[in-house]
Amino acid sequence: MRVQTLNPAKMAKLFRREFELCRVQPGETIAVLSDLSARREYVSAAFAAAEDLDADIYEMCVNSIPSWTKVGVETVGACKGTVEALAAADLLVCLHIPLFTKWLKVVRDAGTRVLMIIDGPDDLEQLMAPDGLKEAVLHAHERLAETKVMRIISDAGTDLTVECGEYPVMSQYGYADEPGRFDHWGGGHVHTFPNEGSANGTVVVRPGDIIVLPYCRYVQDEIRLEIVDGFIRKIEGGLDAKLMDHWLEDGKRHADDMDGHAVSHLGWGLNPQARWDHIALSGDDPEHSHANARTFPANFLFSTGPNTQGGGKRNTKGHYDVPMRDCTVMLDNDVIIERGRFVDEKMIAPKRI
Repeated sequence: MRVQTLNPAKMAKLFRREFELCRVQPGETIAVLSDLSARREYVSAAFAAAEDLDADIYEMCVNSIPSWTKVGVETVGACKGTVEALAAADLLVCLHIPLFTKWLKVVRDAGTRVLMIIDGPDDLEQLMAPDGLKEAVLHAHERLAETKVMRIISDAGTDLTVECGEYPVMSQYGYADEPGRFDHWGGGHVHTFPNEGSANGTVVVRPGDIIVLPYCRYVQDEIRLEIVDGFIRKIEGGLDAKLMDHWLEDGKRHADDMDGHAVSHLGWGLNPQARWDHIALSGDDPEHSHANARTFPANFLFSTGPNTQGGGKRNTKGHYDVPMRDCTVMLDNDVIIERGRFVDEKMIAPKRI
């Protein structure tokens, strides 16, 4: 286990900086949504930061403990008044993953800003959004929102084409500063869900790519995926292919259930503070990988499974997230990433020194 290097006394100061990015104002109400496994120092730091900023704050602790491998757990709503309380707050600080839940949409629709904090203390300091990241992410967001066809190729043999426009583009730049905005402290990426049935081609996942969900590991041997009309039809390779096939098969609700094999969100990272080699440096504890693996610059994130976060109807356990290196990404035949390097310079945010 990696030894924490951040001085615990700095935690409240770090939270204050993040809350300032989230535009917390005097008199606003902050709700901290925790569970029985939440870091208590995060709750204390949030309370201290709120007091410094003259904001009101309270904690709501739920009895469910969602994990990164169990997305869509409805942690809020069983107790009367809980959703209504969070919808009345100005900022919700969520210390677990609320993605793919029904209540999150209700809260955001009410105008509550939502900040997810699920990474380790050292990672929060390292990944805090640098100047220029928001602008780079919003530029990428606009480019992707205008795209009709996205194509991804690589020297390893990836050649995947998808159509876009049926689902919205989603982006994160590390702080929730607008009404109804969801963001992830440490974020810095964009993605969308392909039009239903439009994904076709081959995806080759190679050694050095990352399986960040569910296994949190570097790929050791090649995985070759055959994709037809939006679904993975064949998985070939060694151990990593067997692990993927096992996870997706195990997530089936019945023999004919293919939801976990569907192509889900696709996008790329832009956070210059994030590192591809974080697992080599810090180990495979998921707490160090939530943001790092997904947001390192110019990775291409391929995923499978649910699309409810974008407004779709697929809700499945078969969710796989694979940040891939050295891909070329084209939006309507315009190259924005070439072999894992940005070609569109407006997507490059300067690294904080």
